[in-house]
Amino acid sequence: MAKWGQGDPRWIVEERADATNVNNWHWTERDATSWSKRKLKEVLEGLVVEGEAGRCEIGDLKHVEGEASCNSRKGKLIFFYEWNLRLSWKGTVKESGEKHKGSLEIPNLSEENEVDDTEINVSKKKGEGDALKDLMRTEGTTKVREALRDYLKALKTEFTLGMILPTKAPVGQEVATERKPSGSPVQDSVTPQSLDMVGVKIPTVRIHMREVFNSPVDELYSIFTKKELVQKFSKCPAVIEAEKGGKLQMFEGCVSGEYTELVPSQRIVLKWRCRSWPDEHYATVALNFQDLVAQSELELECKGVPVSHEESTRQCWKKQYFEEIHILLQQSKDNME
Repeated sequence: MAKWGQGDPRWIVEERADATNVNNWHWTERDATSWSKRKLKEVLEGLVVEGEAGRCEIGDLKHVEGEASCNSRKGKLIFFYEWNLRLSWKGTVKESGEKHKGSLEIPNLSEENEVDDTEINVSKKKGEGDALKDLMRTEGTTKVREALRDYLKALKTEFTLGMILPTKAPVGQEVATERKPSGSPVQDSVTPQSLDMVGVKIPTVRIHMREVFNSPVDELYSIFTKKELVQKFSKCPAVIEAEKGGKLQMFEGCVSGEYTELVPSQRIVLKWRCRSWPDEHYATVALNFQDLVAQSELELECKGVPVSHEESTRQCWKKQYFEEIHILLQQSKDNME
């Protein structure tokens, strides 16, 4: 056995308070099976397929067998999933009004195959209505593949939120990148700065983003402070205690924190962290709201994000917060009309 200080530096753990997983060298795994079953039901059940032949709707996910997991090593995520799915469907023939039922099977959804190559089998109970079966084989399978892509996208973003542990970086190293996606309402960049050293020498960066919402500013503020609205856009149970010192928990515990400042319709400040960040490490998130008459601008400043979590944190705010809030606002507008 090597003497202390003479071993492979990838295994030395004395520089972390929890003494584990320095530089993401060790293999870590998270079981995504239960989460995946809920997500598959969410994206598949209720899909509507319409065409000249009639209208079909996918019903219950009657059979779901398999497993999924996400593994992390050396800062890289590796996904494993294998599913055998069976769903019911029902439809109505456009001309005659006849109703028919059938099933849809996906025998092998796995990381070994692209979604476009995944086998999807459509069957129908005895009787007339083959036109509906053909509709499900064409338009129906297209919709199902889109839903499966949504599941895999969520698996790689929503489920893995905070899973990559921070890597070691020299003190004084600078992060100086700027990203301005063209044609997108989201304007975000990492502020050029020296890395902040927080807690157990964790190199961090600051993320800055802006987003415009079609909503009055007081309504947008409520979406971040009212439990029922947070649960609507996050699609998960949440703990929202919108007062100074109040707790915050979202995305099945993947995100947690505390409200430290609230100025109605103007500003929210949070202690904010992802579940797999180093213990007790929090970023400071400031949300500043600006009234633009019929619209609102939200400015996000997130300070203290571990360097290796920069992109996943950016995607979390963009995909899980901003895009879902846009959808919620549009749904509310449609319901009013």
